[in-house]
Amino acid sequence: MLNPLIMKLEHGARLTDADRAVLEKICRKNRQIPPCADIITEGTKPANVHLVMDGFACRYKLLPDGKRQIMAFLVPGDFCDLHVAILGEMDHSIGTPWGCSIVEIPKETIDELSRDHPRIMRALWWATLVDEGTLRSWLVNMGQRPADRQMAHLVCELLVRLQTVGCADADSFEFPLSQTDIADTLGLSVVHVNRTLQDLRGQSLIVWKQKRIHIPDVRRLMVFAGFNPKYLHLRQLGDTPS
Repeated sequence: MLNPLIMKLEHGARLTDADRAVLEKICRKNRQIPPCADIITEGTKPANVHLVMDGFACRYKLLPDGKRQIMAFLVPGDFCDLHVAILGEMDHSIGTPWGCSIVEIPKETIDELSRDHPRIMRALWWATLVDEGTLRSWLVNMGQRPADRQMAHLVCELLVRLQTVGCADADSFEFPLSQTDIADTLGLSVVHVNRTLQDLRGQSLIVWKQKRIHIPDVRRLMVFAGFNPKYLHLRQLGDTPS
């Protein structure tokens, strides 16, 4: 099975076989996180860096009234908290309502990668910058697009991100989220989410069935959503291996 971390980081730097071997080594010990569990909670001082290897996780904040805002989805190959050790403690929580598999990497290992493996260091910084670009895109999505375009844009993004790490077909992917999860992501009510989904289905833009999304015409959905994947920076820009 291909390693999703390596597949992702290949877009951030031209890794050597030695680099890939190092990354394979740190991914060996997976730990399964059950559904409805937190990987790390707000206010916690992280002892390790967490890497998603299978399934979905998310960044989220809980408001005093119990409302939840999901701020990012973490898919295979994504670090949950790569540089949070610099800040000292988490300012948000990372959880998995759906269950996932993670690797816990000591901060010292990340320091070693940054110090001794320049191509890996470049790829890690690239991943951090892509996270920031994705957050900017989400802000635009929530602030300026109507609900149907918001939802379509999210589906397009997840398709491309999951394809990058070998976890999606050309026009479909596993989608374990509930309508409540989507509501907490897009800042909509569950009723509005349901209505929007019915509208997208009625236009034959998406088919969501048995926790899987199928897109009858990917290009048509991307045009409808105004989706441009350039903020994911998936063009190979890496260093020349030495």
